[in-house]
Amino acid sequence: MPNPTVVEISPKWTALVKSPVMWLIWAFQGVAISFAPLFLYWSGKGTFFPESRWFTVPACFVVIYLEGVFFFGLGNHVIGQVRKQTSSGHD
Repeated sequence: MPNPTVVEISPKWTALVKSPVMWLIWAFQGVAISFAPLFLYWSGKGTFFPESRWFTVPACFVVIYLEGVFFFGLGNHVIGQVRKQTSSGHD
């Protein structure tokens, strides 16, 4: 039977997750997972607006990078809380 775990999230993360900014983050997540790699592939082949590669390629990398930074930051906080609970004997 799984043991329930309670993770305390800082007020900063709670406010961010409950704010309307999350709609923008979720939109970036969809773009970062599906369209950004596809646009990078098309830009590399020269079939996706070849005259605007100077903008498309860096924009794709920025979206992919920022999405990862956000979710790794949130995941790092959660994992830190779980490890702190486990090391203090709550498991």
